Amino acid sequence: MFSREFYEVLHIIGIALMFVAIGGVAVHAANGGTKTDSQTRKLVSIGHGIGALLVLVGGFGMLARIGFQHGGNFPGWLWIKIAVWAILSAVVLIPYRKPALARPFFVLLPLLAGVAVYMALYKPIN
Repeated sequence: MFSREFYEVLHIIGIALMFVAIGGVAVHAANGGTKTDSQTRKLVSIGHGIGALLVLVGGFGMLARIGFQHGGNFPGWLWIKIAVWAILSAVVLIPYRKPALARPFFVLLPLLAGVAVYMALYKPIN
């Protein structure tokens, strides 16, 4: 078993990978790029997928280390974190389908990250 700190670092690396991938796709799409003319599509897809996996593994690893019981009910703050993870996992598909939404990503995604951080630090909903 790994330490809580290990899972926390894993979680943060995953977050960074996801945001780099989403940002790359958003910039490419905002500049008129498409899936077919992206030279880094495979790299970005792999980075985003690995990032999503690391966020999930790191997050649940941290939960286990802070004493969350297997089979217990998830508190509200955790459901919100899972919802943010699901949104960030799917949102990478949007810029190529709706290029007009690529620019708002640069405001909306940091706000979404802020919600997740707030939930993790303060756990306001039990």
